Amino acid sequence: MTARTLVVLRHAKAAHTPGVVDWERPLTESGERDARRVGEALTELGLRPDLVLCSPSVRTRRTAALALPDADVSFETGVYEAFADELLTLLRRSGAEARTVVLVGHNPGVHDLVRMLAPDDGDPGFPPGAFTVVETDDEWAGLDTGRVTARWSPKER
Repeated sequence: MTARTLVVLRHAKAAHTPGVVDWERPLTESGERDARRVGEALTELGLRPDLVLCSPSVRTRRTAALALPDADVSFETGVYEAFADELLTLLRRSGAEARTVVLVGHNPGVHDLVRMLAPDDGDPGFPPGAFTVVETDDEWAGLDTGRVTARWSPKER
């Protein structure tokens, strides 16, 4: 049995601009910088995604573009405003050939997903631009549990 790796990434800091609908909120200047730093951190950890599942909102698309510039990204409407169980269902549809999957989404769904997969790992929060690496021995189709092997947050760096 070979371990699979899931990287759960919350979009970087987004602007709150009057008149701009939630779906179209852009990243702030610090959000752009942090998204690039996410990419550097993933590279340092040796994590290269086989599959990237990303909410199609402006802020998640931009986060993925800056953090994973060479990755092939699949934009999934179901990630936007998804609950943890809905994200888990989406991940379970990942192909068996994918060893490392990155999910780029929103709170509270991404935070709750990590707590669902690794409930005994504590709860350090999930600020914008943060990611958690979860390893699992499960096939994607049966994903049920995992262990946190790394965390990164722009607030701690």
